[in-house]
Amino acid sequence: TAISPARLWPSLRPAASPAWPYDEVQIETVKGVTAPGDDIHKVDPVAVVRAEVAAHPDDYKDAKAPYRETADRLADCGKGGDRGKLCPVMRPYYRDLTGDGRDDMALGFRLYPTNQTAVRVYTFEGHRLVQVFANDDAVIGVELAGRAVIIRSPAGISGYEYRTTWSWDPDQRAMVFSRDEFLRTGRHKPTRAHTPAATASPSPVPRPTPTPDLTPAVTPSASGR
Repeated sequence: TAISPARLWPSLRPAASPAWPYDEVQIETVKGVTAPGDDIHKVDPVAVVRAEVAAHPDDYKDAKAPYRETADRLADCGKGGDRGKLCPVMRPYYRDLTGDGRDDMALGFRLYPTNQTAVRVYTFEGHRLVQVFANDDAVIGVELAGRAVIIRSPAGISGYEYRTTWSWDPDQRAMVFSRDEFLRTGRHKPTRAHTPAATASPSPVPRPTPTPDLTPAVTPSASGR
């Protein structure tokens, strides 16, 4: 039998700000990158990353840029999308994520010196290459399902991971946040010691009367993560 959810505190005032700082719209035109016939398969993925580096010097170029090493390693990327061993740009994948009947490009590149990975989705609109999705995170894996991008990220608890889903929204013309999950993926390893269960005795065992302990008590220091 289906049971409807019980609504708690119906007079609770609405929140004044979003519960989580996910940007719903992440649209940006990629300057200087084109392709014959708007064929995204002919776009050089390394050129796309170089265009992002040029457009965001605060992230990649300045002296205190957090991903400066990524910009430096682009020198190890060859022409025509050739990705050498030290090149941060990864293999692109192609799928129609926007529903217009044409392939779009899902691209990833490492954000050195951190352990984060940038995940981007690009499409052509009006003969312009447009970024319709951008996410920077510690990534275990990325999946494409229908018109959605699923990003798997490590959790602080062993045996679990985060999965965030971003789906194409035709009104926003962008991939928007649609689902956030905290899922069990394996055996959970507890961080606290468990007290073993007591074994039942066939008959009670008499215990001697304890002698008072005159040793001063010592409180162990607490340890944190």
